[in-house]
Amino acid sequence: MANLSDFIQKAVTAAAGKVDIPANLKDQVLGGLSDSILGSLTQTAATPGGLDEIRNLLTGKADAAKSGITSLAGNLFNKNVIGKLNLGSLAPSLTALIPGIMGKLSGFIKDQDGDGDVDINDILLSLKGGSSGGGLLGAAGSILGGLFGRKK
Repeated sequence: MANLSDFIQKAVTAAAGKVDIPANLKDQVLGGLSDSILGSLTQTAATPGGLDEIRNLLTGKADAAKSGITSLAGNLFNKNVIGKLNLGSLAPSLTALIPGIMGKLSGFIKDQDGDGDVDINDILLSLKGGSSGGGLLGAAGSILGGLFGRKK
């Protein structure tokens, strides 16, 4: 199965190339963008109707720019990364990347569904926590904690 978090990281890296991020903060910003997007997906998965909202986003049935998942990702990024890294002047440029990255997610299933590598139900299960207990939410929380010197 294709890995959603790898897909997100590649989309973030490609999109962030358009913004002049200070070299000493680049890894933290890229990681923070990825984690904020994963965090928005996993938080949405835990809400009533959230899995349907994610399914609609990942299959292209929902407009990524207008999605509540996109809005949540922007809020998480601003709260957990922009403020803590004192990137106020870059905030508009960096936050503006999120709708485009989320738009790439809407093609994740369509682009890869033809070869049978991506099973939407497996993705939704991993976001929800699946049988492993923490799912991607636990991973995203651990990474964000690591960025800012906290443990999950």
